[in-house]
Amino acid sequence: MISEDTIGRLFWNRVRRYGPRTALRMKRTGRWQDISWEEWGRNVRRFAMGLAALGMEARDKVALLSENRPEWTYVDLAVLSANAVDTPIYPTSIPEQVEYIVKDSGSRFIVVSTEEQLEKVREIKGRLPGLEKAILMDPEGEHREEWVLSFAEVQELGDARGEPALFEERLEAVETEDLATLIYTSGTTGTPKGVMLTHNNFISNARGVLEVLPITESDIALSFLPLSHSFERLAGYYALVAGGGTIAYAESIDKVPDNIREIRPTVMCSVPRLYEKMHARVLATIEAGPALKKKMFSWGIGVGGEVSRRITSKQELPGFLNLKYKVADKLIFEKLRQRMGDRLRFFVSGGAPLAREIAEFFHAAGILILEGYGLTETTPVISANRPDAYKFGSVGQPLPNLEVRIAPDGEILVRGPSVMKGYYNRPEETREVLSEDGWFATGDIGYLDQDNFLHITDRKKDIIVTAGGKNIAPQNIENLLKLNRFIEQVCIIGDRRKYLTALISPSFPELEDFARENGIPAEPREQLVEHPRVRQIFQEAIDEANVRLARYERIKRFAVLPVEFSQETGELTPTLKVKRKVVEARFQEQIDRMYAE
Repeated sequence: MISEDTIGRLFWNRVRRYGPRTALRMKRTGRWQDISWEEWGRNVRRFAMGLAALGMEARDKVALLSENRPEWTYVDLAVLSANAVDTPIYPTSIPEQVEYIVKDSGSRFIVVSTEEQLEKVREIKGRLPGLEKAILMDPEGEHREEWVLSFAEVQELGDARGEPALFEERLEAVETEDLATLIYTSGTTGTPKGVMLTHNNFISNARGVLEVLPITESDIALSFLPLSHSFERLAGYYALVAGGGTIAYAESIDKVPDNIREIRPTVMCSVPRLYEKMHARVLATIEAGPALKKKMFSWGIGVGGEVSRRITSKQELPGFLNLKYKVADKLIFEKLRQRMGDRLRFFVSGGAPLAREIAEFFHAAGILILEGYGLTETTPVISANRPDAYKFGSVGQPLPNLEVRIAPDGEILVRGPSVMKGYYNRPEETREVLSEDGWFATGDIGYLDQDNFLHITDRKKDIIVTAGGKNIAPQNIENLLKLNRFIEQVCIIGDRRKYLTALISPSFPELEDFARENGIPAEPREQLVEHPRVRQIFQEAIDEANVRLARYERIKRFAVLPVEFSQETGELTPTLKVKRKVVEARFQEQIDRMYAE
């Protein structure tokens, strides 16, 4: 067996080992289609040789603008096997963002998924003198420009003019500390920075993850988070390759619930918003049912919660409690697990904080959500709860191959083989976060408890300091409010002000259902969110949260917005974190009204 110290060599070892076994699954024309390890390898090799025939040299940059699909991995593995560097771009990016990344990275080629993505490149091509070719994955569409090729044409070029010996030579020439990718941080503030991640960064992090989250040949994961983000790329892709599991690509975010039932995944990565929506959907279903069903559900959750607490603290279950749980499981929880395919070993949550109440709710139902923590700059996983050691409300214990310590001001610092090489062409900004002895400053505030579980209290830059000098972590309050099924997103305001306020982006499907049931016009939304009955819903949510907060943390006023925050309109990052500065700038008028005397 050859060494597995680069992503390319790891992948090709798995191709040799698993051959005809299913590696990838993709739904096309309404049916799930299987792709074997051998077929995966053939597609990667053909595309790599096609790129080489087009003149791609070692260390060249190749941009990748695509949704999750098998071809994304073909491009990624082809580029990395050929000793080049890829630059993934979120498919939700606007043309100006694509232009910035292609220009800053110096990409010679860009691979796009659809005609829609190609149109973005057409719009900016005249401002990108260094961009030589665009390659379109989809076979449909008019792309007769000289600088555009189809994916199939590049593979055919690899068949006709590719040199197998050159491919093997380049694969072997890659060194473990060579640059593998530039991932541009979406960030909640500022200009995106290209995070330089090496082969060793990914390989070491995948090994660390597999030590605590065992993934095996029998596992199948449903992938829907963007592969352009380091979380899905490592935990939902490279870790599955290393463990020999199967990856199924969801049709879209909206289709995830259906695809879960069809694929019946054993493991799955997601951001907290999916779990929050699942939780809200369960509560909405119960709320719409008869009084007896509500009472039974309330009883079952109580029983499940007690069982969860005893399991978490490693206490034995008394016989009568065990009997009650079996009844609750049969009547309530079994149906919920069936919606998840009924063979899920665990969910992994990352990208943003998960409310403890959500983790406890699902655990009561026999569904384990393991929250982890990391950043793009740490490739990304720093810590994770694990199936045999977890604490809800924490982000788990640090990976075995990483060191974590807390700075005097509470900032979390990390050192180890998965810490980035630096920011591309930004030495000064690299020095601001990466010390000479290798400690990376995460920008997050937290602490390690007596059992070495890491707890995040907030982002350093998000801490609100009120006019009275009180330090407040807004994410904790926002997570509390998002437990309400009518609230999709919320942004707490209050820095250097006398009191806290909240900008609420409603869950319009839930709100419109409520409106129809109560004879309230659902359109226009501007009138819907100001209707007294609707305002009452959100006032009650605020009041309920305020009871659980310290006096200085309580929300005095709120505004319900007639719009949903989204990536497309710029208020959310790809992992659905709120971009506070964008939100505050866009809704300045509403904020000013909340602070008017």
